[in-house]
Amino acid sequence: MTNFTRADRSVVGLWWWTVDRWTLATVGALMFMGAILVLAASPAVATRIGLDSFHMVRQHYVMLPVAFAVVVGVSMLSPKQVRRLGVLLFLLFLGLTSLTLVYGTEIKGATRWISVGPFSLQPSEFLKPTFAIFAAWMFSLKMSEQRVPGNLIAILAFALVVSVLLRQPDLGMTAVITATWFAQFFVAGLPFIWVILFAGLGVAGLVGSYFMFYHVRERVDQFLKGTGDSYQIDRALEAFQNGGLYGRGPGEGSVKMVLPDAHSDFIFAVAGEEFGLIVCLLLVACFAFIVLRALSRMVSEHNMFVLLGVTGLATGFGLQAVINMASSLHLMPTKGMTLPFISYGGSSIIAIALGVGMLLALTRKRFPGSLDT
Repeated sequence: MTNFTRADRSVVGLWWWTVDRWTLATVGALMFMGAILVLAASPAVATRIGLDSFHMVRQHYVMLPVAFAVVVGVSMLSPKQVRRLGVLLFLLFLGLTSLTLVYGTEIKGATRWISVGPFSLQPSEFLKPTFAIFAAWMFSLKMSEQRVPGNLIAILAFALVVSVLLRQPDLGMTAVITATWFAQFFVAGLPFIWVILFAGLGVAGLVGSYFMFYHVRERVDQFLKGTGDSYQIDRALEAFQNGGLYGRGPGEGSVKMVLPDAHSDFIFAVAGEEFGLIVCLLLVACFAFIVLRALSRMVSEHNMFVLLGVTGLATGFGLQAVINMASSLHLMPTKGMTLPFISYGGSSIIAIALGVGMLLALTRKRFPGSLDT
């Protein structure tokens, strides 16, 4: 690709000179570190549940090139194409997420998966990036065309998405989508009185979930009072203590042998034990770089759809990473949420790749006639 000249007007040549290559390289680095960590963490988990030791490793390695292809392919789209793709996929995955309430496979008390033979899909994972695009479109329509009730449509769509997610139930996904939607609404010019109102509703929702859902109450009580089952978080903290500054070395960790979700929700703890604080801070820096880099490129952006889309996608991506790492460090109640590009998981890694691809597409440099806006 480096042989392309700036005069090259092909799709790939134009993409190469307009995409944020620093962010793309950081995404590649995260995928590489994820491949190493899944190789370190998943064999012990696979053995415990009766699978071949490298079953999860093989599956993850098959999904990695697919995910990278999704990132690159989607990043070649114009903002108009991103909008069309995002809206169509939002409607599709909202329908599939609704179907999980009827035909979903129950796992750990929640019906979030649709299984077809040996394949399974968690459609709600794809709602995070696609709903951010749909909401960005609605908010931008309201600002550019007063006859379109974009804000009202965005509010109704948000209420529909949340109602479906709460019936699964999936409080973590609901929280991420709510924060993403609120950030977009705020940037779109939400009046201050409405900020207070929505903040109050958010607090009321958190309090209500504590009393309505037993698993939420159990995790909050465990976090605040130290009661209940704290096995996984205790083992995760032990892993960080064992790793210290430089870690025990690749494959030398012991906590992964007894940590049930070492390959997914608590893979950050595996990184801490085997590679130490330095690598953990490097991971944090990579996530922060992607979010801040995307937002910094919006400083002089005048296209409201692009601005709101990047706001939503960057918020969702960063918040998911924060929730996973904070849960592993016992800085908040535990929540089953993957670490982007690091944790094992098919639906998750493809959905994250879709969101990052859209983020790269919207943050590409745009010159007159270079991209269809």
